Amino acid sequence: MQNKLLLILLDGVPERNFRRLFGNLEGWVRSGDARVWTHRAVLPSISASCYASIHTGVSPQVHGSTGNGNVFRLSQPDVFSQTRAAGGVTGAVAHSFWSEFFNRHPFDFVRDIEYDEPDSATINHGRFHTMTAYGHANQMTPSDVDLFATLTSLCQRFGLDYGMLHSCTLDSMGHRFFHDCTEMDHACAVMDEMLAPFIPRWLTAGYEVIVTADHGQDDRGHHGGCGALQQDTALYYFGPADGPPEGTVIDQLQLAPTILSRLGAPIPETMQATPFLR
Repeated sequence: MQNKLLLILLDGVPERNFRRLFGNLEGWVRSGDARVWTHRAVLPSISASCYASIHTGVSPQVHGSTGNGNVFRLSQPDVFSQTRAAGGVTGAVAHSFWSEFFNRHPFDFVRDIEYDEPDSATINHGRFHTMTAYGHANQMTPSDVDLFATLTSLCQRFGLDYGMLHSCTLDSMGHRFFHDCTEMDHACAVMDEMLAPFIPRWLTAGYEVIVTADHGQDDRGHHGGCGALQQDTALYYFGPADGPPEGTVIDQLQLAPTILSRLGAPIPETMQATPFLR
């Protein structure tokens, strides 16, 4: 592969929370070690729809996942399959929807919760969680430092060329407490602190790193529809590539072809958006 890259998705973080509350990420922007842009989600700006678009580079109107109740094995080429076609090794630490979209559907708790499949055409090394029984009173989310450590372990053990991590903690907190509150201030600060030690470690291991979210959330903890709070999040990039000017809005459909271009993997004809890194 031309390069190695990790995509870190912190579910449900509006841009203003990233820019106001993630002091470590913002510190790296100010020091010149990272760059940041606005990242605008597809519509509907609902989690499953965004997951599918981030990795296929096509809209929900094309891939067909119209919400969290409509999860199935996608038919379009995706970042995992294209990386594998180029000979790369892939890994994912994420919610089980990712396994269903890009490996097997339906999700089998025993078979799919943890697997190492060197010959897989999509995800070689998967570590998934389901959040079964999630609700207002019980978030059912793993500790994020455990997720960061798990991805790091996969990188070290299996030499991942492309790895992705997805955490639902802040999305769940936002639905429960909404966003203008001390609970969310604290949750974002804790996430930033837990993530920060891993970024230099990943960079030292030779990875480019993208940190972003799938969508935002509004003042009532909602997303799925239109508007800056629901659709817009921040995207932080650590790496040597050139990017667009500050203030550029990155379309979510640009993520998949951008990742593939950095890896040196083939970009399929279905991905029509222009890569934003070069």
